Formats: sequence, C-alpha cells, structure tokens
Amino acid sequence: MADQSKADVAGRQPSSRVAQWIDHRLPVFTFVNHELNDYPTPRNLNYLWNFGSLAGFMLVVMIFTGVVLAMHYTADSNLAFGSVEHIMRDVNYGWMIRYIHLNGASFFFIATYIHIFRGLYYGSYKAPRELLWMLGVVILLLMMATAFLGYVLPWSQMGFWGATVITNLFSAIPVVGESIVTWLWGGFSVDNPTLQRFYALHYLLPFVIVGVVMLHLVALHRHGSNNPLGIDRNGSGDSIPFHPYYTVKDLLGLAAFLLVFAFFVFYLPNYLNSADAFIPANPLRTPAEVVPQWYFLPFYAILRSIPNKLAGVIAMFSAVAVLFILPWLDTSKVRSARFRPIYKWVFWLLVIDVIALGWVGANKPEGLFVLIGRVGTFYYFFHFLVVMPLLGAFERPLPLPTSIGSAVLPKGGAHPAAAQVPVHSP
Repeated sequence: MADQSKADVAGRQPSSRVAQWIDHRLPVFTFVNHELNDYPTPRNLNYLWNFGSLAGFMLVVMIFTGVVLAMHYTADSNLAFGSVEHIMRDVNYGWMIRYIHLNGASFFFIATYIHIFRGLYYGSYKAPRELLWMLGVVILLLMMATAFLGYVLPWSQMGFWGATVITNLFSAIPVVGESIVTWLWGGFSVDNPTLQRFYALHYLLPFVIVGVVMLHLVALHRHGSNNPLGIDRNGSGDSIPFHPYYTVKDLLGLAAFLLVFAFFVFYLPNYLNSADAFIPANPLRTPAEVVPQWYFLPFYAILRSIPNKLAGVIAMFSAVAVLFILPWLDTSKVRSARFRPIYKWVFWLLVIDVIALGWVGANKPEGLFVLIGRVGTFYYFFHFLVVMPLLGAFERPLPLPTSIGSAVLPKGGAHPAAAQVPVHSP
C-alpha cells in the first residue's frame, strides 16, 4: 500500500524538469493538481452549483476593470464626474471597461444571491459547514459595502444623495452616532474628503474579499461540497474528480452566463442604472426620490417599513445578521429541501417575500406599498426566527437514500466508466 501511494504521488508530479524543481521547493503544481484534478466531488451536483465559480469569476472581472478605471479616475469632487465622462469618451475602449464594471456589479450580485438561495434550499449551512456559510455572509457584507462605495464615486446625483442618506443612518445610533457620521464624511457634510475616503476603501475592499474567498475555499475543501441530496459521500461510488467533469460543466455555465452579461453590456448598458447617475452632483437640489441599486432594494424596503429610524436601521442590518446564526436556527436533521415537504414550500414563500420587498423598495413608501413592506418585513424575520426552528420539531422528512450512487445510478450499480475514474480520498 505504501509503495502504491508513492507511485500515485509520483504519477501526479509535473512532467517538466523545471516544474519538478519548482514543485520540490514550492509545491504549487501539486497543490493545484490536488485541488482541481484529484479533488473528489459529489457526482450529482447540478448547474446551481455553477454560481459559486461564476461569482468568483465576476470578482476577478471587477478587480481587473476596476484597476483600469482607477488609472483614469480623479477622486476630486470638482473633477470626478468629468473624469468618468473622460473615460467614456476619450479613453480607448473606456466605455466598454466602464460598462463591464458597471453591469458586472449587478451580475456579481445575481450570481451571489442565487448561490445563497441554493445554499438555503439544499441546507449547505448545516454542520459541518457552519463556518463555510458564515464566511459567505461576510463576503456578502463586504460586497454590499464595496458596491455602496462604488456608486458614490461618479459623484452624480444618485451617488451624492445616496451617500448622504445612507451615512446619515448611523446618526440614529445613540451617543456615538453623530461622531460616526462625522468620521465617515471626513467633515460636517458629504464633500471632497468623503469622496476620497470612499475611493480608497472601494479600491481596498475587493482585495479583502479575495482574502475571505480564499478562507471560504479552504473551509469548502475541508469537508467537500454539499449536494442536492444533502447526504455525505460514502465511498468512491459517490465521488468523481473535479476535473474534467466539473471544469467542463463550469465552462458551459460560464459561456451561458457571459452571453447574458454581454447582452446587457453591449445592448442594455444602462438598463440597471438610475437616471440620476447621469446628472452631476448638486448639493442644493434634492432628488424627488433616492432609490438605491436593485440589489439593495429588499433591505431598503425593510428600513423604510419601520417608522422609527433607529429600529429601521437595526432591522436592516439584522436582515443580514440573522443569516450568521441560521445554522443554529434550523433544527432539522435533514439538509436538502427535497426530503422536507413543508420546508420546500416555505422556502419559496421566502423567495416571493424577498422579491416583493425589492418591488416595494423601488416604489415610494405610500399607500399599499407601506402595508406590503411591513407584512414582508414581518414575514422575513418570522421565517428565520420562528418557522425554521419549529419546522425542525414538527416536520416529518422523507426517507433519505443510502448513498449518492444508489440514488443517481441505475439500480445502484456502478457506471461502466466509474472503474476508470481515479478518485483519491481527501
């Protein structure tokens, strides 16, 4: 067995002598081979598992385009709007770089939100993946902060008044609120120091996200991916190597994703943006309605649904904070909603509720929208704090399959090609 193990390791050594020399001193090639080639993965992952890698791809795109834009952007309240117009009109392919960056933020959130809801449906937050899930929530918070800072930078009406409204929320905090707002502004109003601070943080935070993503991947590879059945892998019949099976699947998903992304970049580049983003900031002219980007709208609706300012701020931040303790709120022993007949429908109620909150957030807080916002806010927290703990006690799950292989292979037998698949234990 020891000789065979040594032979397997030797078989995975780089073929080039230069690569072998490097790998002996810094085992990068062995690491990449193990993480991408030999890494055992559940054999039944569907295309919803593509969105994690798609989010990672969009992070790289956002960093690359952001660095290029930073070369031409001027973080000055008198010059920022003009520098963005300079990028659009005078820089070679500047319009394309900016539209990729602008729409890339939306598609980054699309991939991330689908990734999160997939985790909610299949119970990917349950033991032993609690830290994996919590790191994902940290990434979401960092994304929100980065996106907020970013849409302030063009120094348009939307950015200026968005910064004014959002930063003023911290003034609701007793005792220290006003000091926090003054520190965020760098003075006593949203002005040039505010823009410079936001620019510095907007440039820094994506690299912080990269660091948390690396921790997220380490936690993922510690216990492996969850799967649609929500059961642990049991033997080689439940696993296949990540490459080439899931690399090809990810590339197909990426191609489809890029087709939709390219359609927005080249044909509807401003569809997801506000008209106020094309008007220079004017501190003396308040817009009729300050509406954030679409990916903030559900949280914005929660903020506005509560009349008390402090309570609204607490509720808005709690809407994300509740996700941190979700692994302990869900008391069911079964992960996947496939085997939870009641939770399956409750999950879709949550999806409808979040969409309804987004619709409310995009409209003025008056008439029926006020009622829908309050009902939606109540159900959001009721779902996590009441429904999920109670379902674990009262729901009767369906019987689980004995293994992934027995559920996905005909009559539980091994696929003819399975004997040829080299699967290595983690």
